[in-house]
Amino acid sequence: MLRFLSRPAVRLVDRYLPDPFIFVLLLTVIAAAAAIAVERQTPLAVMRYWGDGFWNLLTFSMQMLLILVTGFMLASSPPIKRLLQRLAGLAKHAGHAILLVTLVSLVASWINWGFGLVVGALFAKELARLVRVDYRLLVASAYSGFVVWHGGLAGSIPLTIATEGHFTAEQIGVIGTGSTIFAFFNLAIVLCLFIAIPLVNRAMLPDDKESIYVDPQLLDDGPATRARITRPAERLENSVTLAWLVGIPGVIFLLDHFVLRGGGLNLNIVNFMFLFLAIVLHRTPRSLLESLNEAIKGGAGIVIQFPFYAGIMAIMVESGLAQSMSEALISFATDMSLPFWSFISAGIVNLFVPSGGGQWAVQAPVMLPAAEALGVDVSRVAMAVAWGDAWTNLLQPFWALPVLAIAGLKAKDIMGYCLIQLVITGVIISVGLTWF
Repeated sequence: MLRFLSRPAVRLVDRYLPDPFIFVLLLTVIAAAAAIAVERQTPLAVMRYWGDGFWNLLTFSMQMLLILVTGFMLASSPPIKRLLQRLAGLAKHAGHAILLVTLVSLVASWINWGFGLVVGALFAKELARLVRVDYRLLVASAYSGFVVWHGGLAGSIPLTIATEGHFTAEQIGVIGTGSTIFAFFNLAIVLCLFIAIPLVNRAMLPDDKESIYVDPQLLDDGPATRARITRPAERLENSVTLAWLVGIPGVIFLLDHFVLRGGGLNLNIVNFMFLFLAIVLHRTPRSLLESLNEAIKGGAGIVIQFPFYAGIMAIMVESGLAQSMSEALISFATDMSLPFWSFISAGIVNLFVPSGGGQWAVQAPVMLPAAEALGVDVSRVAMAVAWGDAWTNLLQPFWALPVLAIAGLKAKDIMGYCLIQLVITGVIISVGLTWF
């Protein structure tokens, strides 16, 4: 049945979903028009919100670009290539490949969202080299595991409210992760998704006639060649000693961060880890630079699109449109249904404000008073917003850009399958938030 349902979804998305850049342009127009029509903002005011906020994600854009580049460099190092090849060798046929890439992506995304995006995409490419499987579904399966990130160890909303001095601390205090990430209802949702998502992806596997395969040679980086050293400068470029003099201290810093200082994972630490492990495992600066030149080719979408999303977020927040949308959706909520409507409202807002931390800043002033007025557990409402933010990433191509860049696909190639997962995971999360 799922294979049957996925066919029209794939055809619908393939026909009507534009390139992600067109998508962000349309969202810009829609957000601006809604701010003018609904919030009674003047066109000049909206234009100012948009222009003033256009560069607010520069730091984040660079972090995302580095996630793509450093993750690619790490995975292209000889030891990691061999590890991925051994792991991919466990897949004996297409069904195994779909299940394996989904599970790897789920685990990696639960640990850290940036880690999950890169590892899932790179592992999908490795599987496609060894197994004859529909490449679109394989990459979609790698991306679908991303939906669990906000219920995992790096979830920005639960980590925010667990931090001393967070911006709502005076209202709700500090809520530990035992009430959010490690609460029974959240772990139950994660467990159900770990079971359902791989099985759904496997069930959508098209038959041989409808499958689209990729030539493994197009994914192959080719045999490594040893450059002939003729100049002193080339000795430095191929020096293992020089690479390790810098790379090994970076690895020691990571050990100090995690072991001695008890530090956690965040985006900067993940990028630092990817980069310095790549330096060590590539062994020479020349090998690392060759990998960098290959990795950077896929970063164009991130560079050009993220500023537009920053502009959209500014319109939504500064005009009051995001708050109005949230208030409208929870206006008829009861104590039983508030987590559900918080989840739905967060999912809709996420299409325009694809940032977990940014979305909580927008929705917390609406959701927290509603939770207090209705006597609903604040930690459950916070996790409802977190899950809503993660959920519609299956439809929002913003987060898929690094995966698509690594895989060499377009958003329309995978979003049909993600649309089916959107429906199924939406039901599971809604039930978990309401009844678990």
